[in-house]
Amino acid sequence: MSASPSVDVFDLGSEHEQVVFANDPASGLRAVIAIHSTALGPALGGTRFHPYASTADAVTDVLNLSRGMSYKAALAGLDLGGGKAVIIGDPRTAKSEPLLRSYGRHVQSLGGRYYTACDVGTFSADMDVIARECSFVTGRTVAHGGAGDSSVLTAYGVFQGMRASAAAAWGGPSLEGRTVGVAGVGKVGHHLVRHLVEEGAAVIVTDVDPSAVERVREEFPSVQVVPTTTALVASQLDVYAPCALGGAITDEVVETLSAKIICGAANNQLAHAGIEKMLEERGILYAPDYCVNAGGLIQVADELEGFSFERAQQRATGIYDTTRMVFELAASDGVPPAIAADRLAERRMREVSQLRGMWLTR
Repeated sequence: MSASPSVDVFDLGSEHEQVVFANDPASGLRAVIAIHSTALGPALGGTRFHPYASTADAVTDVLNLSRGMSYKAALAGLDLGGGKAVIIGDPRTAKSEPLLRSYGRHVQSLGGRYYTACDVGTFSADMDVIARECSFVTGRTVAHGGAGDSSVLTAYGVFQGMRASAAAAWGGPSLEGRTVGVAGVGKVGHHLVRHLVEEGAAVIVTDVDPSAVERVREEFPSVQVVPTTTALVASQLDVYAPCALGGAITDEVVETLSAKIICGAANNQLAHAGIEKMLEERGILYAPDYCVNAGGLIQVADELEGFSFERAQQRATGIYDTTRMVFELAASDGVPPAIAADRLAERRMREVSQLRGMWLTR
């Protein structure tokens, strides 16, 4: 999906229920909130703080991400819809208390149709600031009764999805002795590396942030570091785990990759429609991103019930079974796993929406 000034926003977001542009010149806030679907419940999705090159790029990203959240919540069995928000700007220089509080007031104005949480560029402490103006915030710090860093269970869920992928590809769930390449070792990637090292996998990493690489190197001395994602993709791998921004699986990656499995935390990994078929033709098993990276959503959703890490982790463990179910449907229907995952999610949204229709505030 691409955006340009000549394209009607209604055409871009034709599947979406609501798209809100939030503007506050005094604080510098420029944000877009997209609600894709509330058929299963209120929309829940993180707030991404990123220096987009243009508003059009931000709109394209938030529409894609919010749609993915609907599918993620549906496949995870949650009674939640899909939404997402993006704040345009560099979080290192533009983030401030006034901006975050202004953003919170805009979220509050939606009356509970959208719950926000952390994403790239935002943290639990930011959610605490937003919550000073807004009742519809999750992913807060432990000190404020929240679930804390949602990347913990995001990584755990990806690890479970990777184990399910290994079982499908090699007959057993163990990753011991396998070589796993992790592209992006920020919040989620760092935790994923820990699971892999503890499992006995050989791990190769890369990241554009030298400090993120150094943190991994200090904690896990056995990890190998390569300078670029291109170098990582060209390495001899059993599993490739994209854990940075979307669009990581391009035609060039598919042609170059030696890995038999792709299973990572990034959202919207497939650069364009049709790549899932190319992967299948090359014998590469793709674990659909929104299936395996749902652990963070499960974690922050649990907070709405009064957070229990043990309960949330137990639910995130179920990502193993969900991933196996996706692979089994793909095999029985003769379609790539990405299409099978969509079918499962769409089936649940369709069946439940017949009972509920559009979710309304009470």
